[in-house]
Amino acid sequence: MRRVPVATRAPLAIGGFLAVPLFFASLMAFSLALERPHLEHGVLMGTTSSVEAKIWAASLAPSLIVVAAGAAAMMWRHGLYVSCVVAIGMALAVTSQLDEWAVRHARRFPLGVDQIPRNDPSNHLDRGQWEGTAKETALSLAHWTIALALAAALITLTLELRRRRSRPMRPAPPPPPETAEGEAHASVG
Repeated sequence: MRRVPVATRAPLAIGGFLAVPLFFASLMAFSLALERPHLEHGVLMGTTSSVEAKIWAASLAPSLIVVAAGAAAMMWRHGLYVSCVVAIGMALAVTSQLDEWAVRHARRFPLGVDQIPRNDPSNHLDRGQWEGTAKETALSLAHWTIALALAAALITLTLELRRRRSRPMRPAPPPPPETAEGEAHASVG
C-alpha cells in the first residue's frame, strides 16, 4: 500500500479552522430554511427532533466540504489557497438566499418563533424578530469566514514572497589561481 505524497498539511489545518465559523453560519441559515412548527392537538408547537436533525446535518455539510477540500489539497504545495477559495465559496453559497428564507420562516411562525401571542407578558420574540437576528448572525459569521480565508491566503502569499526574496544568491565562482610574476611554467612536452 503506497502512501499519498503530502506536500504540506496547512490546507487541512486552514480548512478545519475555516469550517468552524462556516458551521455556525450554516446552522443559522439552515434554521431559517428548514425549521417548521408542527401541529399538536390543533396548536402550533416548536420544531420536531427529526427536523432539528436535518438542520444539523445540513449545517455540517458545507464545513465537511471545506475540510475535504483541504485534505485533497494537501498534495499540492499551494493547496492552502484551494481551502481558502472553497471556504469563501461555501460561505457565499450558504448565505445566498437568506432574505427569502427569513421571509418564509416568519410566515411559518405567525406568532413569532416562541409561538406566544403578542399581548402575552411572557412573549419575548415578536414575529420576524428572531429571523432578523438569525439573518444578521449568519451574514456576520459568513463575513468572518471570508475575512479569515482572505487573511490566511494573504499571510501565506506574503511569507512565500518573502522566502523567495531572501533566497541566497549563488556564490560567484572562485577566481582562477594567480601565478606570481617571473615564475616559469613547466610545460610538459
